[in-house]
Amino acid sequence: MESVDYFDTFIAVAPDSIAEARVVPPEKGAGPTVAGLTYAMIATSPYGYTSGDVIFAIWADRKGLPEAEREAAQRAFYSRGQACLRSSDLGKRYGWGIHSDANGRIALYALGTAEYESFASGVNPLDGSQIRVVRAMRSAH
Repeated sequence: MESVDYFDTFIAVAPDSIAEARVVPPEKGAGPTVAGLTYAMIATSPYGYTSGDVIFAIWADRKGLPEAEREAAQRAFYSRGQACLRSSDLGKRYGWGIHSDANGRIALYALGTAEYESFASGVNPLDGSQIRVVRAMRSAH
């Protein structure tokens, strides 16, 4: 099973992002966007989920997959390559960095905050440890 999880890593905002500060992803049409759903899931439970948990849950919810079918569906979902949260609009458009702790659990940090700046410099402001920093993927222009 392929992993989309990171450990002791911070996904900083993309270098070509136009975000100047955090923005809660807006709804479009009939409801929330994938970015909005991702934001809501992580923001309401910081360090409660791994990237893999979030990516699969949003996919399954959008497909209306019954809970009883999710375990098998998750194995099938990750048996082929999946995009990680580096490709999320949270870091590409909306100004959110994503920190993964030693257990792969994630939380959001807003661009322009002291915590974001510390993480982006490679220092975990929660405990002073060194972390790996990667950037969200550039937007295709």
